[in-house]
Amino acid sequence: MKEENSSKRGQIKDRCEWPGSEEKDRLMIEYHDKEWGTPCHDDKRLFEYLLLDTFQAGLSWRTILYKRENFRKAFDNFNPVKIAGYTDKDVKRLMNDAGIIRNKLKILSAITNAKKFIEMQKEFGSFSKYIWWFTGHKTINNRIKTLKEIGATSKESDAMSKDMKEKGFKFVGSTICYAFMQGAGMINDHTTYCFRHGELSKNL
Repeated sequence: MKEENSSKRGQIKDRCEWPGSEEKDRLMIEYHDKEWGTPCHDDKRLFEYLLLDTFQAGLSWRTILYKRENFRKAFDNFNPVKIAGYTDKDVKRLMNDAGIIRNKLKILSAITNAKKFIEMQKEFGSFSKYIWWFTGHKTINNRIKTLKEIGATSKESDAMSKDMKEKGFKFVGSTICYAFMQGAGMINDHTTYCFRHGELSKNL
């Protein structure tokens, strides 16, 4: 697969196949190269991932990524304190915003999750300390050789999903939790031929 990727991209770096090509999907490439799989301990960014993954349920990440800035504007720059205080007026506003995913259950879940997020910050000192507990406060460095080897869930995402549901979070099934872990760098699921796998592995 590595040789095939190299022949297709010439001098371009070998990377995971899922973002597509630089010529066709620059935004996905940038997300892959600079963000996906990078360990994140910043609560503000972690909440952004949590909110976006809530809306991703049943959809592709590409769909969400291309609406990311619309979500940022609609949800007060992903400020959990402001979102936790949203009223029916805000729900109506969001339901009329064509720039985001207009799903009332997901919108209401985002508000609920903002409240629970703040609760975790108070209980654990930060949301980061809470969420990274599920991987032992370190990145799980998978050595994925092909995309087919990447799972949709894991024992860690199962545990995370179960605990978050018990704490009252919404839209946090194991698949969504696993996607969150990948994005936040709790799991390194870059394929071994991808240049990012090597870069990230050096810091583990």
